[in-house]
Amino acid sequence: MAQNDVIVLEHDPGVARSLAGGLRPHFSVHLTQSREELRANLARNRPEAVVLNIEYWRLTDVESLHRDFPSLPIVCTHRVPDEEMWMAALEAGASDVCPNDDVANVLTSVLRSTALSRGAAA
Repeated sequence: MAQNDVIVLEHDPGVARSLAGGLRPHFSVHLTQSREELRANLARNRPEAVVLNIEYWRLTDVESLHRDFPSLPIVCTHRVPDEEMWMAALEAGASDVCPNDDVANVLTSVLRSTALSRGAAA
């Protein structure tokens, strides 16, 4: 994967396509549907960010990804995120939590997170 890649781990194919469509003008997007596929992609190809729906995947997955890839921005999505969920996700290592149907917000969060990540690496 190139430096401008994002992996999206999303259970719902319609939401996955919507997120990919919003991210594609800025990133090469790779859709995955399982933890195993995500892990294989991460190990093989260092993407700039991951978008992960915490409605289907656990916060322990976020913790594990953050532990194994500490500089990787993880933007979590959920159908109806609330402040408690947002705080728990941030504590687990997420960069942000956005509604999964708010593609513009997800894009803004990924762009902000990857810019911060690049700045920290410089």
